Amino acid sequence: MAPVLFLLMLSGALCSLGQAMSREEKLRLRNQVVEMFDHAYQNYMDHAYPADELMPLTCRGRVRGLEPSRGDVDDALGKFSLTLIDTLDTLVLLNKTTEFEVAVRRVLKDVRLDNDIVVSVFETNIRVLGGLLGGHSMAVMLKEGGQHMQWYQDELLYMAKDIGLRLLPAFNTSSGLPYPRVNLRYGVSGPASRTGTETDTCTACAGTIILEFAALSRFTGDPVFETHARRAMDFLWEKRQRNSNLVGTTINIHSGEWVRRDSGVGAGIDSYYEYLLKAYILLGDDMFLERFNIHYASIMKYISQPPLLLDVHIHKPLLPARTWMDSLLAFFPGLQVLKGDIRPAIETHEMLYQVTKKHNFLPEAFTTDFRVHWAQHPLRPEFAESTYFLYKATGDPYYLEAGRTILDNLNRFARVPCGFAAMKDVRTGSHEDRMDSFFLAEMFKYLFLLFAEVEDIPFDVEDYIFTTEAHLLPLSLSAAPHSSSSNRTSQEELDDSNFDWTCPNTRLLFPDPAYPRNLREPIRTAVDKSCPRPAPYREPGMGRPPLRAQDFMANNPEHLELLRRMGVSLIHLKDGRVQLVQHATQAVSAVAAEDGVRFMQEMMELSSQQQKEQLPPRAIQIVSHPFSGRVVLTAGPAQFGTDLSKSSTGVRGFVIVAEPYSGCTEITNAEYVQGHIAILQRGQCMFAEKARHIQKAGAIGGIVVDDNEGSSSDTAPLFQMAGDGRNTDDVTMPLLFLFHKEGNILLEALKEYREVEVLMSDKARDRGEEDCLTEATTPTSFESTTQTQTSTVELDESVSQEEVPPSQETSQAEEVIPTEAEVSPTEVAADSAQPKEERDSDKRDEAEGHTDSSSQSVDELLADWREDLEAFQQMEKDEL
Repeated sequence: MAPVLFLLMLSGALCSLGQAMSREEKLRLRNQVVEMFDHAYQNYMDHAYPADELMPLTCRGRVRGLEPSRGDVDDALGKFSLTLIDTLDTLVLLNKTTEFEVAVRRVLKDVRLDNDIVVSVFETNIRVLGGLLGGHSMAVMLKEGGQHMQWYQDELLYMAKDIGLRLLPAFNTSSGLPYPRVNLRYGVSGPASRTGTETDTCTACAGTIILEFAALSRFTGDPVFETHARRAMDFLWEKRQRNSNLVGTTINIHSGEWVRRDSGVGAGIDSYYEYLLKAYILLGDDMFLERFNIHYASIMKYISQPPLLLDVHIHKPLLPARTWMDSLLAFFPGLQVLKGDIRPAIETHEMLYQVTKKHNFLPEAFTTDFRVHWAQHPLRPEFAESTYFLYKATGDPYYLEAGRTILDNLNRFARVPCGFAAMKDVRTGSHEDRMDSFFLAEMFKYLFLLFAEVEDIPFDVEDYIFTTEAHLLPLSLSAAPHSSSSNRTSQEELDDSNFDWTCPNTRLLFPDPAYPRNLREPIRTAVDKSCPRPAPYREPGMGRPPLRAQDFMANNPEHLELLRRMGVSLIHLKDGRVQLVQHATQAVSAVAAEDGVRFMQEMMELSSQQQKEQLPPRAIQIVSHPFSGRVVLTAGPAQFGTDLSKSSTGVRGFVIVAEPYSGCTEITNAEYVQGHIAILQRGQCMFAEKARHIQKAGAIGGIVVDDNEGSSSDTAPLFQMAGDGRNTDDVTMPLLFLFHKEGNILLEALKEYREVEVLMSDKARDRGEEDCLTEATTPTSFESTTQTQTSTVELDESVSQEEVPPSQETSQAEEVIPTEAEVSPTEVAADSAQPKEERDSDKRDEAEGHTDSSSQSVDELLADWREDLEAFQQMEKDEL
């Protein structure tokens, strides 16, 4: 079957459904897309280039090794001007030919690929190799047009081959699956490489190579790249679970054993399925289509529960593996459009659209009742991608309105003076100092194409296939010389049914123009009527320890003695936290040991329950010129003073640094503090004491800045500030906490502009008031090791609002349950966990999703929450 036929479904639009958008309005939105791209791209070039990425809050480039490590996220950075390479073909699509020519000359002049640095094979392939190939494709197209790039002599292709050769050593395994990382200078062998010891990789990491490597082989005539990519795809196919025809999330690159046996269409697997189908389109090899269709039938049988897409176990595909979805599956409706299965694409897209409207952006993960599970949003483009493909397939102007929503939310909530900042928490509107390269590579391509007319596009996009990074590869490569095909699928798999629904006529699919609307309506209703989860079931007859977790006071000697008898001891950590550790063998009796286990379990349950009731993070929004509300800092609340969640307006005022800066004695610059929001430094006295001193001086609010240099809400758990053990009803103004990095942003602004006005509130305001803020159902953070007779609970003067990143978690020989909690005289408040971003692993359930948690053993609870944490640790190994 000719691959070009596959795209027939995208060639025409249906009759208008509902109110069509005027041509003038589409033009206005198209121009708005271009203006937003210019804002992002020019700020990268002005403030970050030649660094890999822009840090839009601090207006500087992110250089690996100079900024605090973000773990695996930084493996995408290789000191090769990543954002510029990733943006090359976007420039051409947006008719910026002159800028493209300048950018190509910059890449050829400035970029080095032989750096002694360890990078992700997956990210370097899709972003750097894909970007160079997309740029080469555009350069050749422009040169053939006779007006531009006449000097071009395949220089980008030579660079593409260079980076391809640097990635090849990663494929030197017995299975043919690549190592997840490679050193650009030293490969994967020898101590100089500092890599090559990994054993596992994600399915998408190994299965998202074929488009770029095959294109490189066919452009250059060197078959080695396509051969290695096909071998990896063949191995994954052979290792599929033969009964369910599904693949797991993580695989051992040497033995081929599945390390993670959860299967879905989101993080860890997503682009493997995408590349099976697109390899057929690009290369014309029926084998890829056969394999995709077999996988797709299983996806629709086991994973698809319209409009949801829920992970299952590959060996027991009727058994759900989790009760939440990650945002990366938003690409799947677009892939279903290419497949020709439009109905489930409409249903899933509508669910995603309603979640987007509920939270302004797709949270990094959300539950089956559409609440926030992980609150970040790093400006991912997958939802925009599916919106574009559905509009192309249906012609329904509804999807133009969905695109307008994406544009409006980006401008209202993510736009900052130096670009667009990722959302740290969609609930509060707080920002993270990052603008990933894929934002320029993908988001603006799909939004431009959504609103553009045919004459606005400088070439026929139907002649190209989009890679997973939205780079453009010409379909003409299917006729280029290439290596022989891989092992053929067995005869029983060549049944004609494997080709059903491959080249549909969308006009026949939709005899009724209202068909898409009729599919969307019940889904919209379901999201709008989503309900809170019931409280966890508690098994009748369960005994209680002599000390209740809710009654525990860390400064009560009697309580400490009771803990000692149960084998529970307190450890004071260097960072101020208190850790509860339970050693069953140190209890005075078997009964006391059992009481200790129950106490620890009750502490976990109490934390999980109280996280629903505690205050979410607060926001400090810089509203004065030139920030105009576009910079939002994540802040921790206090357990005393004004409750900003009950204020419709928040507290607005100019900031002033208090003297003394500690705020621990009477304020000496009271005449300046009066009527202002005072900035203080953490330390030397209790938070409530600071609040009383600045309140006495006439302050209308206070901001406490962490004294731990380098601390950041990106890498440390946000907390609630505790009282001093006395009645704090006398404190009547709000007090918020900023880590050192966020505090420095505010202090630098004050240093430069002298008069800085901020808004202290429960969430970022205006830029169009959020439609809806719903409580999160994020899990409590848990970690465990192998021993089963010990358990630990960490407590803090502060209530953690965000899960401790993996790089900062306590490593102990016993089972660790890092439940960050405030220790006050009467209560233990729980952590509202929001894990840091990682990609590609599985996860069982969120903590609040258990309906029978008290009847489970501590080990079972730990295992579930450990998988929840490990899932997030993998989250960005596939794609950011």
